[in-house]
Amino acid sequence: MKLDGKVAIITGAASGMGQAMALLFAREGATVVVADVNEVGGQETVRRIQEEARETSGQMERAAGAEARPTYGATDGRAEFVKVDVSQADQVKRLVDSTVNNYGKLNIMVNNAGVALLGKDGKIADVAEDTWDRVIAINLKGVYLGMKYAIPPMLKQGGGVIINTASIAGLVGFPSLAAYCASKGGIVQLTKATALDYGRDNLRVNAICPGVIRTAMTETMLADRETKEGMERTTPLPRLGEPEDIARAALYLASDEASFVTGTTLVVDGGWTAQ
Repeated sequence: MKLDGKVAIITGAASGMGQAMALLFAREGATVVVADVNEVGGQETVRRIQEEARETSGQMERAAGAEARPTYGATDGRAEFVKVDVSQADQVKRLVDSTVNNYGKLNIMVNNAGVALLGKDGKIADVAEDTWDRVIAINLKGVYLGMKYAIPPMLKQGGGVIINTASIAGLVGFPSLAAYCASKGGIVQLTKATALDYGRDNLRVNAICPGVIRTAMTETMLADRETKEGMERTTPLPRLGEPEDIARAALYLASDEASFVTGTTLVVDGGWTAQ
């Protein structure tokens, strides 16, 4: 179990990449706090974690005999949902405080919540101010707040891990996505600056830059067959990414296997940005 006994907060965990991270982290022994503005989806993530734990425990009990103690990591599928808007400082602070109060520590903070306002984002001269403000507030300010409130308890306990979900749009430009590109580029640089500031405190800070991943956020774009086939055709590994691809990258960064990795941007895009 790579995360045995660890406590993790994952924002944006009601669906897509965040949900995949939550499920995988729980399988690897972590207690997972599922944080999202979407209460229905967040509760579903918790239900799936707990259901998997029961199924795994039952299978192991049947295989090993009734006297053997079945296990699902160190937590037996322990998970809870907290409704939070990551753009609101009081809600993020309450999320971190309640986690530390309930579980005694916070080992891993995954700032994954994000939006892409397709159809409203666009060329910078055409982007409405409220669209700009919302994208920056959720995507970039949300990461800032997550780190701001997670770092103090991590420092008190002697270290921790922060993972920020950026995007290949934070590395290269995309037409008609000015606000989104700005927000994700900001995450990349904020991650590097924070890693430098806290490396000597045993706090590792890294970012993941996903390529095109099949999620609810990309569903509208990928519904167009020509667009979908074009993305597959221009990706060296000729397929779209799955949420589990990003979850496995996050697991690596969260685990002790990445103990000498900080300030980096892990690109998971099938080779798209290598072109």
